[in-house]
Amino acid sequence: MEKEHEERLIALESKLAHQEYLLDVLNQTVYRQQKQLDELDTLSAALAKRLAELRANQPDSALPHEKPPHY
Repeated sequence: MEKEHEERLIALESKLAHQEYLLDVLNQTVYRQQKQLDELDTLSAALAKRLAELRANQPDSALPHEKPPHY
């Protein structure tokens, strides 16, 4: 009976160690993804700002949805 308890304890310890490993891998993955999202947010904001600057500097007659005068 004692051997059976020991085997169960070893199995539980093994499962716990594996779960701790998986949790660490998951935490690292979430950290990397959040870092990438932060970088993409920064890039998106910079691109939006640049686009707004380009639109502000563009003459009203050159709007992209208007047909050129030769059509």
